[in-house]
Amino acid sequence: MHITPDALEDEFSLPTAATRLDFLSRRDNGDTALNTVAKDDDDHWLAFAAGDTSLDVHESLELLALGEVVARKAHSSRLIGIRAALRGGADWEQIAAALGGTPQEAWDDFTASIASDLDAEAATAARELAGSRP
Repeated sequence: MHITPDALEDEFSLPTAATRLDFLSRRDNGDTALNTVAKDDDDHWLAFAAGDTSLDVHESLELLALGEVVARKAHSSRLIGIRAALRGGADWEQIAAALGGTPQEAWDDFTASIASDLDAEAATAARELAGSRP
């Protein structure tokens, strides 16, 4: 089996993918030397406690793919969050602050997401909700 974001995206919800990503990241000891993956014949749980672990190739590829899955799922939740904020009465200044950008950037990103992620009816409603560009 190839480890790809597409293969893992259907398998993991955002919280599950983030939890697994966090687990794998914490397990890696950060060693930068080549070929240091060691096989632990005892497979004893105390090896994890000692922090003397390194990811094998399968786990490291899973870590990479899960990072992409989390990024994709988090990005798709941005559209949901902005729509909810607008429905709740937030203005583009507040939305931009929550996203760490300018109101113009937030509006541009939102309208681009509308065009690519929503059907025609939902896109029309979202454009009305967005109003004019700040």
